[in-house]
Formats: sequence, C-alpha cells, structure tokens
Amino acid sequence: MLVGLDFDNTIVCYDRLFHRLAREQGLLPGHVPATKGAVRDHLRAVGKEPVWTEMQGVGYGPRISDAEPFTGVKEFLAGCREAGVRVVVVSHKTKHPYLGPPYDLHAAAHTFLTAHGFYETAVTGLTPESVHLELTKQAKLERIGRLGCDVFVDDLPEFLAEPAFPARPWKVLFDPAGANPDTDGVIRVRSWAEVAAVVLGGKGARWAA
Repeated sequence: MLVGLDFDNTIVCYDRLFHRLAREQGLLPGHVPATKGAVRDHLRAVGKEPVWTEMQGVGYGPRISDAEPFTGVKEFLAGCREAGVRVVVVSHKTKHPYLGPPYDLHAAAHTFLTAHGFYETAVTGLTPESVHLELTKQAKLERIGRLGCDVFVDDLPEFLAEPAFPARPWKVLFDPAGANPDTDGVIRVRSWAEVAAVVLGGKGARWAA
C-alpha cells in the first residue's frame, strides 16, 4: 500500500504561528482566536488582504519551523513504517511567495521536516526523495496518479473533488475542526488517530472496491 499525504494544513498546523505573527505586528485584537482561519478572516475584514498574503510568505518561509506538526502525524508515520506501508508527501507549493521577499518555500518545507524529525527515516520512513513539492495543482494531481497512491489525505475538500483526481486512491479528508459535511466517496477524519484507523485498522476497506 502507498499512502500520499498533503503537506500544508495536513502535516503542518499553522494556527499558533500565524496568530503569533499577526500579534507581533500589532494586527490583532485580543478576542481573535489562535487559528489560522480566524487570523485570515480578521485581516480580510479590516482591509488587510495584502498583509495576509505577505504574512503567508513569512509563515511558509523563514518562520515555518515555528509551526507545529499536527498531533499524531509522526505516530501515524511510525505505524506505517512498522506495518510496511509506504508513505509519500505530495504538495502543491509555489517556489516563492506571491508577495514580499522571494523566500524559497520548497527549501523551507524541507527545513520544517528536518527540524521536526520527519527525516528520521528509521522511524518515519520518509526521506527528502519521498517528498514531492509541485508548482501547480495539476502537477500535484498528476504526481498522485503516477505514483499510484492507494490512499490520499488532504485538508481541502475541493481538491479531493477535482474532476482530474485519480480514480485509484481512497480520498481521506483531514478535517480537524469538523468544518465540512460528509461527502459520498470521501472518508472524513478529524485526527491522525482516525487516519491510522482508516489506513492501518481496516476501517477504509469498504472504499477499496
């Protein structure tokens, strides 16, 4: 079995990082919750969309190591390693931010994975060669198909619903906030423990046909 994982907002949780970045710039009142979505919505509501866009370049770039892995993702990888299940990361990620300094976002992603122990291959099974950072959504879709993923885990329901999404993988929607409804053909989970139950515990077997 080959499992594919998205990167941003699936492996990496940016909630506290973006809240911290906005507070450092004096952009948030105290009532805004410490979630990426709440920070984004507040900055858009007060007419600071360009500030939000540039902040993403910082968060996905030089400050990415201050973000955190979602709870349980490394344990999931270790469980896959022990079970002989291969895992790859396939992400749509531009090389540089849309606004602001031209940080290398691909290098930053590898820095995060190194800093947080994801490249401890004997534990996680991951290597830099198993991480595919694609410049376009179409390239990400094509990579998933070429690799022959049996399962793909992503936080974006619209990506899993793409008409060009390969037919083979089980579609697993990572939805820790419970913000999305159940959808036919998609297994919705709220934690990495639930991903493990689907992939390693056989709860997704009904989707294999």
